[in-house]
Amino acid sequence: MVLSSEKPMSPLAMMPLRGDEPIAGLSDTSVVDFWRFAMPDLKVNNTRGVFAEFLVHQAGGSVRRRVEWADHDVETDDGLRIEVKAGAYLQAWEQHRHSDIRFTGLRARTWTPTTGYSNEKSYNADVYVFAVQTAREHADYDPLDTTQWEFYVLPRPTLERLNTDTLNLASVRAAAGQPALFPDLGGRIRAADRPSAHTVVATRTT
Repeated sequence: MVLSSEKPMSPLAMMPLRGDEPIAGLSDTSVVDFWRFAMPDLKVNNTRGVFAEFLVHQAGGSVRRRVEWADHDVETDDGLRIEVKAGAYLQAWEQHRHSDIRFTGLRARTWTPTTGYSNEKSYNADVYVFAVQTAREHADYDPLDTTQWEFYVLPRPTLERLNTDTLNLASVRAAAGQPALFPDLGGRIRAADRPSAHTVVATRTT
């Protein structure tokens, strides 16, 4: 799809919200009230995924803000592109057993405002981080505790050799080896980006 060749209406750069900005027309209401409405529970799938991106953003030492429509989730200040996938055994709804953790959408179509979506799906990051919230009992679940998270890191060449859109947790573990805990995540990401650290994986699992 090719979009209009007319001059685009470019958005103005905006400062990040603080949370205390008032909402015009609503008394005693600020942006933080909207945040509480929109993201009250970090156990919800989409919110948990964004929080995992935030953890990776912090581990990578990046100051770049999240871009909703970007073809990757996190970018370091020196341009390293990182895709983040998140999973957990426990969900925000009632379960009869723990969730089987699968990571989907490893390949995706890119998008630009001038050409629209690409025709083909592709791997669009340099490094892939698979984040797992490890709590197995609701009473223990604390997404704000980084010790409850483990991270599996794979370089793009490994994903290309696996040639799949979806990986289950067992396949990620087989490809990545031991998980990184949060204090070591930044170093593990940088190690995966170095060609000498790339691991060739012959098994394709979907």
